[in-house]
Order: sequence, then structure tokens, then C-alpha cells
Amino acid sequence: MLFSSITFLFYFLPILLIVYFVVPKKFKNLVLFIFSLFFYFYGEPKYGFLLLISCIINYIMGSLIEKHRKYAKVFLIITLVYNIGQLLYFKYLDFFIENVNNIFNTNIKFMYIVMPIGISFFTFQTISYVIDVYNKKVEASKSFLNFATYVCLFPQLVAGPIVRYETISEELKNRKSNYDTFALGVKRFAIGLFKKVLIANLVGELCASLSVLTNQSVMSYVFQAVGFTLQIYFDFSGYSDMAIGLGLFFGFHFLENFNYPLVASSITDFWRRWHISLSSFFRDYVYIPLGGNRVSLLKWIRNIFVVWFLTGFWHGASWNFILWGLYFAVILVLEKKLYGKYLNKTKVFKYIYTTVLVVISFVIFNCETIGDIKIFLSSMFGFFNLPLVNSETLYYIRSYLVLLIIAIIASTPLLKVIGNKLKKLEFLEPVIYIGIIILVTAYLIDSSFNPFLYFRF
Repeated sequence: MLFSSITFLFYFLPILLIVYFVVPKKFKNLVLFIFSLFFYFYGEPKYGFLLLISCIINYIMGSLIEKHRKYAKVFLIITLVYNIGQLLYFKYLDFFIENVNNIFNTNIKFMYIVMPIGISFFTFQTISYVIDVYNKKVEASKSFLNFATYVCLFPQLVAGPIVRYETISEELKNRKSNYDTFALGVKRFAIGLFKKVLIANLVGELCASLSVLTNQSVMSYVFQAVGFTLQIYFDFSGYSDMAIGLGLFFGFHFLENFNYPLVASSITDFWRRWHISLSSFFRDYVYIPLGGNRVSLLKWIRNIFVVWFLTGFWHGASWNFILWGLYFAVILVLEKKLYGKYLNKTKVFKYIYTTVLVVISFVIFNCETIGDIKIFLSSMFGFFNLPLVNSETLYYIRSYLVLLIIAIIASTPLLKVIGNKLKKLEFLEPVIYIGIIILVTAYLIDSSFNPFLYFRF
């Protein structure tokens, strides 16, 4: 069930809000847990039981880790083996089989396992929980209902952000929902809807149209690359905004997941701003335990490549994702040790440099095979003797030019600055948000194009 769907917006969410705010405080987590399970089972009826089993196992093991410190490491290892093993089985087993067959010329049959929705997100949440309990960073949850609500909480269940237990542990036990918090949640949710439905979906339509042109050109590939970069940013950041807004409805404060990454001044800066919950997860649970940057140069380079291999691999069982991660590893090493300090001294070039490298990265990310990546990049940089532009390309560029300009402006803090100034005109703010809801509803009723890219991961 997509947040940007008629079913969610006009059936699931209103019913949940009515029930949630009617029941006494002691039943509110139970209501959220039940509705979150329904939300998940609605989209994933086959593997819904895995979510419940994960809750039970991680709750029990977290308690054992805290109560029996003598054997805490044993319990931690058992739990990590279960969590990581579950992820490897459902997400990567056929990928491993395919590569074993290719390398050893074997004929092992594929399992054709369907990956449960959101398994990458809720598995990383439970991993962070048991590690934090082991490190005495948080206390193990005394209530199974509270813990299960944390894991299953529908706003962040299937697409993040990766919410750590420490972030909302107190709010699971005692939180306040008031008018101001709810109103802020509505605004944030509306902004997310705007980004997802009225920008990401429409830019996605442009990319889909350009990808099937009979006569391609250099500019058709360039606009596909730029368009996909904008689409995935507004798609995922819009969903994160909606998740944060929904959390505020119920008194939860999730951490930010994006901070205008497309205006970054370096790739290092980009990854401080993009998918913050994922990059901070790998920093705290992989990079720092490996020694971080407090090791020799060779070990530091190893740490960087391990983290970025895993970052790429987390996104999917395909070599293009691994290449995407290693691509960033190489650039980050070069920025840190070779030219980063010179790059920072430039005024304009650092932004052009970052934008070009980010757009190239999402070509790698979006192409399904290494061969597709070579063809796309070669075409984009004019190595296949394609015309610079043609009439078909110009038609779509003209048709979507206003949208692209809006998307580029919206990827900067400019609209936020304008919005803050408009707050002084109190009568205008609700009109804007109501207008967004009306426009989104009209689009959803009229259009069948409503994908969500990160469901793949």
C-alpha cells in the first residue's frame, strides 16, 4: 500500500486516525501495531509471518543479551546470524547461485524467491537494536508490544528511514500528540506527497518516454540521466517526508533522512546529505568497528571499500549496485587523500563536479547490467556518433521543460526559504497545503503511473 495511493489516503489513514485518537492512551500502541500489521499484510500477505518472527526473536535475544552479560556475545552472534541470514536468503540467494553457475560452469537451479517488502529496512532496524543493547547504548525493551510497534511501525516499515530504537524508545512509552505536532505532520506529509506525486511521478513519465524513443540522441540520454537523478531523489525523499509527517501524527519524531543532497559541494558532502539513516548505519556499525580512520592508510582504504561494497550490495542483488557502491568508494578515497582540499577552494567548479559525478552514479544505479551501463554512458558522452539532439528529443524537452525547472528549484533550499517567509501570511499557508492535496488527488484519480523506486530494495 503506497502512501501516495487513494486506498491509503482516503481509507486506511482516516480510519486509523479515528480509532487511534478515540482509544485510551494504554491501547494506542496496540492500535498502531494492529494497523501496521494490516498495512504490511495488505502488500505482503505471503511473508507477513517473517515480520512477526523477526519481532519475537529479536525481542527475546535483546532481553537475553541484557540479562546474561556473560553470554551476551554468544546471543548477539546468534541474533546477527539469524538477521543477516534471513536477508541473504530472501534477497541474495539466487544472485549467489547465478554467479556460482557462471564461475564454475555449474547448473544449480534458481530458487526464484520473492523478496519480502521492506526486509532490508526492518532487518537493519533489528540489527541496530541488538547491537545497541549489547553495547549498553539502550536498555532492552521490557514490553514486547512496544518493541513490536517499533519494528512494525508502518510509516517507516517498508521504505525507511532506518529508525533506531534509541530515537523513539521514550516515545514508545510516553508521547504526546497535540495540535501543533499534528499540524506540523500534515505539512510535512503534504510536502512529501507533492515531491512524490507531482514531481517524481511526472519526471518518471519523461524518463520512460525518452527511454523508448525510436531515434535516440546524446541529449535524450543526458535528459534521461538527469531525469532519473531527480526522480529517485524526489521519490525517496518525498517518501521519507511522508514517513516523518506520519510519525508526527502519532507523536513520534524520526530523524531527517535527506538534506538537499543535490546541492552538495563534494561527494563526501553528498553522502552527508543523502539517505542519512543508511550512511550513518554503516558508519556506526561497520566503519567505526573496523577502526574508522584511526588506522593505517591501507586499512582505512579497506574500511572505505568494505562499507561502500556493502552499501551498494544492500540496494540489490545485482552487479550494477555493487559497482555503484565501489564507484563512490574510489571517489571518496580520492577526495580525502588527493584533491578534496583543492576542490573545496573552488567556488563553482565543486558544484559542477559533484553534480556530474552524482548523475553518472545514478546511470550506474539504474542500468541493470554492466553492458547497459557502458552503452548508456557511451551514448550520453557522444561516443556512438549519435546526433546531439533531434526532433523527438526536443519535443519531450519542450513538453517537460517547466517541470524540470520546478524540480531543479525544488531540489534546493529556495522553496523552503520562500515557505518560511509565507508563514507570516497565516491565511495563505493552509490554502497552499489544501491545494497540494487537491492536486495530488486529481492526479492519482486520473493517472495509473505511481511507482515507488525504493520498494525494489
